Amino acid sequence: MSQFALFKLALIFLTRVPVKLSGSVSDEEINLSSRYFAMVGFCIGLFMAFSLWVIAYWVPMNVAILFILGLGLLVTGAFHEDGFADVWDGFGGGWSQQQKLDIMKDSRIGTYGAVALFILMMSKYQLLLALSEDLVTLLFAIVIAQTLSRMTATSLIGKLPYVQLDAQSKVKPIAKDLQSTSRAILYASGGMVPLLGLGLSTFSIWHMLGLFVTLWLTRWGCQQWFARQLGGYTGDCLGAAQQICEVAIYTFCVVSVL
Repeated sequence: MSQFALFKLALIFLTRVPVKLSGSVSDEEINLSSRYFAMVGFCIGLFMAFSLWVIAYWVPMNVAILFILGLGLLVTGAFHEDGFADVWDGFGGGWSQQQKLDIMKDSRIGTYGAVALFILMMSKYQLLLALSEDLVTLLFAIVIAQTLSRMTATSLIGKLPYVQLDAQSKVKPIAKDLQSTSRAILYASGGMVPLLGLGLSTFSIWHMLGLFVTLWLTRWGCQQWFARQLGGYTGDCLGAAQQICEVAIYTFCVVSVL
């Protein structure tokens, strides 16, 4: 596959955007496409930020933010939010590793997952609403959160063993290839170049450094949590890590910038 085809494969993997690829896709090509996960997040963030900028001219900002959150769910198919809810159901309702994995594979949502998902979406809404006092900061926060949260979640693959027992899991081919920490970080950083240029034009260098420290601590916390609960990670764990990192970025922006 060409690099553009690999990017399209990453887009298919992470979103519901109607993209077509000719021919069959191998596990190796899925491995290679993971280097563009952060770039896909960057594109999603740009789309959401531009849509918010347009919609805010027609409706109040609080309504526009609700529309944008819904738009993000439509674009991604609630891919990461589903993993977040499954993790809370599994960790909250299971005692052994096997019980937790069985609950996480269940398509039905339980009390833990429903409550956690409600708190997650309300947190996003309130944090973005707080950031709306400065439109430039709000738009940048959306772009950087969509990008860096996916980069951070992908980098976890090199730090933990893969424990999902389902041989058909979508993330298994990626897990097989990215057990090296250096390779995982390299693949995860696909959206960093455009993001750094955008970030330094909006935030100070100290804000950017503080943001990376916040993400490192959040990543470390997720790593310890997954290791204690499962002894490793699953695809749902990566989705949960992405959502947690996204909220951490919004929180950092509210605390440090406004």
